[in-house]
Amino acid sequence: MTIAENKRPDLEQDALLPRNVKRSLPIALLRAREAVMTHFRPMLAAHDLTEQQWRVIRFLAENGVVDATKVAERTFILGPSLTRMIKTLESHGLIKKARDEADGRRVLLQITPAGLRVIEEVTPESRLIYADLERKFGEEKMDLLLHLLSELADTTNPE
Repeated sequence: MTIAENKRPDLEQDALLPRNVKRSLPIALLRAREAVMTHFRPMLAAHDLTEQQWRVIRFLAENGVVDATKVAERTFILGPSLTRMIKTLESHGLIKKARDEADGRRVLLQITPAGLRVIEEVTPESRLIYADLERKFGEEKMDLLLHLLSELADTTNPE
């Protein structure tokens, strides 16, 4: 039987198939992320930043001096990608890197004053985008969504 002939599998076959794409949590999260990021990408590109670079400098702005491994974990960037990104951000003067004096294997990262200026430049535009999304989606729904996503992450975190 071809796929075209079998438009609707019977219930026994249903158990062997993955969920319908429209009801797949990973796909729904990716769709939502892409829908949201289409608003932010042009703004970041106008400031010569990638999404990942923005996550790194925002995290450093909020947390001060941080071990690179922790930055990778908290910004959801793979270590090798972060290593390349550190070079770029450092060459643009947005972050500085230093070896931990107590443990020479550890790399410590810190945002620079130039990096903070970028944060100050981008933040008003970012806030406008958030305000527009909240206006379209609803502030209460946005708060609830963020709460539920945080709760889901906490519930499913293997730690």
